[in-house]
Amino acid sequence: MSPTPRRLILASKSPRRHDLLSKMGFVFTVDAPDVDENIQGAPCEMVKLLSERKAMAVCARYDYGWIVAADTLVALDDKALGKPKDEEDAFRMLSSLSGKKHQVYTGVCLMDAKTGDCLSKSVRSDVYFKSLTPDQIRSYIETKEPMDKAGAYAIQGGAAAFIEKYEGSYDNIVGFPTEEFRRMYSEFALKHTEE
Repeated sequence: MSPTPRRLILASKSPRRHDLLSKMGFVFTVDAPDVDENIQGAPCEMVKLLSERKAMAVCARYDYGWIVAADTLVALDDKALGKPKDEEDAFRMLSSLSGKKHQVYTGVCLMDAKTGDCLSKSVRSDVYFKSLTPDQIRSYIETKEPMDKAGAYAIQGGAAAFIEKYEGSYDNIVGFPTEEFRRMYSEFALKHTEE
C-alpha cells in the first residue's frame, strides 16, 4: 500500500521559493510566519536556526502536514549581509562584493506538524563577482531589484551580468537548494513511513 501523500506547507512568501518548489512538482499551500530574524553567529548556523524558527512558528498552527521553511544569507568574510535597509546600504553591499568571492548559505527545515520532528540542513554556494564600477552599481539599484534580496542582488535577475562564476547549487543562490531538499524529503518520508 502506498503512503498517503503529505500535505506540504511552505513557510515563506518568497516568490522564488514558491517557483522552485512548484517546478520540483510539489503541491503545497503557503503560510508565511512573522518571526524575529535577529540572530547572531556564523552565517551557516544562522540560516539553519532561522529556518527552524520559521518552521516552528507555522507548525503551531497545524495538526498535520509537513512544513518546509528556508532562510538565505549572503556572507562576505564570514559576515552576514542581509537585505539592504535603503539604496545607500545596497550600494555599500554591492561595492563590498565587487571583485570578490562570497558565500550564499540557505538553511532548509522540514518539520512534521503532528510530532514536531524535523530535519534541517545548511547549504553553501560560492559566488565570484566581477569588478563593478559605481555607475554599474547605481544603475542596478535604480531597477529596485536589489531592495528585497539578501546581499542586494538576484543572480537570476539583472545581477547575472555581475557574476564571473559560481560553485555549488545555482538554486541555492536563488534561495532554495532544490537538490538537497529532494534528498531531505526522501529521507524524511522514509523515516516517517517506518514509524
